[in-house]
Amino acid sequence: MKGPWWQQRLCDYGFRLTNPRAMIIGILRNTEKHLSAEEIYIDAVKINPSIGLTTIYRTLDLFTQIGVVQKFDFGDGRARYELTNNPLKKDHHHHLVCVKCKTIIDYTDFVHEELELMNKTEKALSRKYRFNIYHHTVHFYGICSQCQREG
Repeated sequence: MKGPWWQQRLCDYGFRLTNPRAMIIGILRNTEKHLSAEEIYIDAVKINPSIGLTTIYRTLDLFTQIGVVQKFDFGDGRARYELTNNPLKKDHHHHLVCVKCKTIIDYTDFVHEELELMNKTEKALSRKYRFNIYHHTVHFYGICSQCQREG
C-alpha cells in the first residue's frame, strides 16, 4: 500500500483508514496548535455532526499507541495531541509552556545540542537499567513575555 506515512502506519498495524480517522488526521495536520480531544471534537462535529467524543478519544488512543500522534501533558489538566510528522511543524522540537496563560511555544533552538546530551543520557540509562528508550520529550515551564508584561 502506498499512501501517506500515517496511512501506511495504520495498515502496518492491521487497521483500516476510516472516515473518522482520516478526519482527525486532517484536523491535526491543519493546525500548529496542541489540541485537546475536546478541541478536536469541536472541529470534527463541524465536518461530521454525528461523530461522538468517544470516537475521538478511542482514535487518539489508537494513534498514540501506533506512533501517529504524540500525547502531551502540559499541566493544564488536559491531554494535548500533536501529529508526529506534521508538515506545518519542525521535525524535532521541544516546548516552552507558560504556567499562567498555558501558551505552548514550539522551539528548535539548541535542539541539536540537547539531542546530543539526551542521546548520551539515553545510552547511559539504557545500559545501566537495561531499558529500551524509544523517545523523549522536553518541556520548560515558566512565564511567557506577554504574561510578564501584564504583571
